[in-house]
Amino acid sequence: MNASDLMVKCLEEEGIEYIFGVPGEENADFMMALEKSKKIRFILTRHEQGAAFMAEIYGRLTGNPAGALGTLGPGATNLITGVADSNMDRAPMLVLTGQGSTDRLHKESHQIMDVVAMFKPVTKWATTILNPETIPEIIRKAVRLARTEKPGAVHIELPEDIASMPASGTPMLPRRFRRSVPDDKIVNQAFEMLTSAQRPIIIAGNGCIRRRASAQLRELCEKTGIGVISTFMAKGSVDMDADYCLYTVGLGSKDRVSQAIDDADLVITLGFDMVEYHPQLWNSHKDKKILHADFLPAEIDEHYHPETELIGDLAHTLWMLNERVAEHGLPNFDLELQRKVRADMAADFAEHKDDDTEGSIRPQKALWDARQVMGPQDVLLSDVGAHKMWIARHYQCHEPNTCLIPNGFCSMGFALPGAIAASIVSPERRVLAICGDAGFLMNVQEMETAKRLNSNIVAMVWEDNEYGLIAWKQESHYGRHTDLAFGNPDWNGLAAAFGWQGHYVSNARDLEGTLDAALAEDGPSLVVIPIDYRENALLTKKLGEITCAI
Repeated sequence: MNASDLMVKCLEEEGIEYIFGVPGEENADFMMALEKSKKIRFILTRHEQGAAFMAEIYGRLTGNPAGALGTLGPGATNLITGVADSNMDRAPMLVLTGQGSTDRLHKESHQIMDVVAMFKPVTKWATTILNPETIPEIIRKAVRLARTEKPGAVHIELPEDIASMPASGTPMLPRRFRRSVPDDKIVNQAFEMLTSAQRPIIIAGNGCIRRRASAQLRELCEKTGIGVISTFMAKGSVDMDADYCLYTVGLGSKDRVSQAIDDADLVITLGFDMVEYHPQLWNSHKDKKILHADFLPAEIDEHYHPETELIGDLAHTLWMLNERVAEHGLPNFDLELQRKVRADMAADFAEHKDDDTEGSIRPQKALWDARQVMGPQDVLLSDVGAHKMWIARHYQCHEPNTCLIPNGFCSMGFALPGAIAASIVSPERRVLAICGDAGFLMNVQEMETAKRLNSNIVAMVWEDNEYGLIAWKQESHYGRHTDLAFGNPDWNGLAAAFGWQGHYVSNARDLEGTLDAALAEDGPSLVVIPIDYRENALLTKKLGEITCAI
């Protein structure tokens, strides 16, 4: 057995199922060992960035890391955007890179660079293997760190000469333990804050999409009626049909749900990540009473200074609060404004559901139809662009992890490779990726991967022939925008070239039926619509006119 064999055995012991990537000469020995594995499947991708996004989505959906593999030099640099996205979006991932022989790392040499130093800012830990006998400890530590709250990416480099060295070690048996929980006295203090409030509100963050946390959150809300506003990545933590679901917050402008936060005398944040929605946007006067509950202590920020922090397993924290509610009860809260906010938002969602426009389709109509054809457990992935803002506001969910939005690092090119991974994890679910024409073409080469795997996915591209989100923001700030226009391919020709089904839909009345049919087709399908982004400026105007009636 050599070091590569040992490394594969350790990965098998950890339950690693998939490694996505593009191998090179420097990890050829590892690939030969991996080929012999009966437990780990290697998915060859067309670009390392696509591999990293696939590993990220696998991690987000399962809670377990997958591998993202690249060689040294340019292979490693191609990985880094997807790795950073995974790390900031709290998805577990193992980043595996090759490296040149250790006898040339100290000097100027072909393709040599300090890959570990490059990955340190975008991972929880980055290291190189210099002794084959350390592999069991390194793999055990890497997987444990990747899974530990808050989850993220870990990088392991294997130089080519180390990979082929003899190894006599054995894998370490994974042992997993329950997370720490808050002290009873602190939970009592938090419960007293809740009983003293008249208009409490919950902001649910990324930590709430863990299934146990979501279940306990729903129980709390069923007992108390307290409204829940989700960040982009927390969609589905409560059911969109529940009376206490106040939908989503996160647009830079004030939105209808902001009224409920302004009205609240206690803001309870659960699993909240500041990278998603800065507290300055909802606590500009620094006067909100905040109760923070999360796996980790709060980030220090003058606009986010909680009076009490419940640190530990979030699901258990909510269970402890639920026990106190069941035993002692709570006063009747004044939640009238929250109910009005929910009704107003629901009216916004339905405003254009019956559109019959020709030549272009409004974002609101596209998302209404998408919601109609997607089941409660089906998975929608959003790329990054103007469409992401519309998805965040208008596409609501029944279950956790059924709308996957990159909202920490926010990298374009995420949705197409992510959809491939989602179809691998859950082949029984419908998978829909919504992309802008810019973001889709950033990883268009993964259309071949989807066809090779016969992935049952649909990519819906919103075509506006420019970088629409940048245009929207420049227009809002300067009253005009710079030259952001570009050309696009013949979309149906592109689909045919890659062996996909292709659909171009320019009439609003045809969209729902086309989407439904595309999702039922065998293998990957492309649906392209000309999007009416005149609605961007209209939404900005509507949000700018919102005043809080409190």
